Amino acid sequence: MSQYAIADGKKQFYIATANLLNFANPDRIYYDNAPAYDQKTYQRKLSGLTELLAKAHADIIAVQEVWDSDALEALALSLGFKPEHVVAPLASNDSANSYTQGQGAKNTPAVGIISRFEQIETTILEDIKPKAIIDVPDVGLYEHFNRPPLLLRVNAFGQPITIITAHLKSKRAYHLRDDNGQLLEDIDDPNVRVRAKLRSLCMRAAEAASIRISIIERLHHTREPLILLGDMNDVTDSVTTQLMTETGEVNYDKSMRDVALFDAARIQSRYGWMKDMAYTHIYQGMPEVIDQLFVSEEFLPDSKFALGAVERVDYFNDHLKWDYIDRATDHGIIRAKIKIYD
Repeated sequence: MSQYAIADGKKQFYIATANLLNFANPDRIYYDNAPAYDQKTYQRKLSGLTELLAKAHADIIAVQEVWDSDALEALALSLGFKPEHVVAPLASNDSANSYTQGQGAKNTPAVGIISRFEQIETTILEDIKPKAIIDVPDVGLYEHFNRPPLLLRVNAFGQPITIITAHLKSKRAYHLRDDNGQLLEDIDDPNVRVRAKLRSLCMRAAEAASIRISIIERLHHTREPLILLGDMNDVTDSVTTQLMTETGEVNYDKSMRDVALFDAARIQSRYGWMKDMAYTHIYQGMPEVIDQLFVSEEFLPDSKFALGAVERVDYFNDHLKWDYIDRATDHGIIRAKIKIYD
């Protein structure tokens, strides 16, 4: 139960998403070319993340770039959650976990969710849906997510809500390497660079399409709300982001509302103008919103099927103006306040 809702007796909660920038246990090598956090560095990062997220007062926090569930539990405890509120199966430090054998995330960081609400279902979306599989140039069929999304159904004031958090493939060029990690192509060749970026785009598109198919399966002819949030590595109106949401299709076919998703910032009932000043990341010197929060029709104000509404959306990004070394994360936090109708 939400401690913030209890305070005024309303059925409302805050939900946020945050990329934690390689959050790992101290003295643990997460990338071969990155130094492990010593105790002092780890504590500084934990304190910095706590300070940022404490301001959001979130009841549900979707997180990306987590290497160790122990570290995430420490963060959750510092924010007033309990260990059992943490769901991060692909970063687990539990030796009984079949995915990690207690070693935390492997090769790439994982996503997770912290939630005060009762957990009804946990599903890892590991495989790309068959209709979304594509042949990536020089790589082959892309059949598995690099960072599998996490689906969590929760019971919010008696209302089941499906939450999906994702961290899609970045725009960073995907260069070919051998089994030892050695480059197989000239990264300084501009033509090679274009092809490498094409590979990344193909991967991100396949992931987005697969998530879209999973969303349709969950929403088609149902009245259970769904929230999609996370680091989508592209802006709201990009092809890959819209591939997941299909918001624009509603303009041509109102029946698409049943399975479309809507940008929470654009449908909020208060402070809608804030979206014009928002950014969650600075890419090559330019601010952009790549951390997204989308909701289903059940939170659309003018829907006859509305079960609630997005009251407002806030962006926490002042820390992105600091020197890089002083940032606990290089992403801003996006948070939505959602009210559930009686």
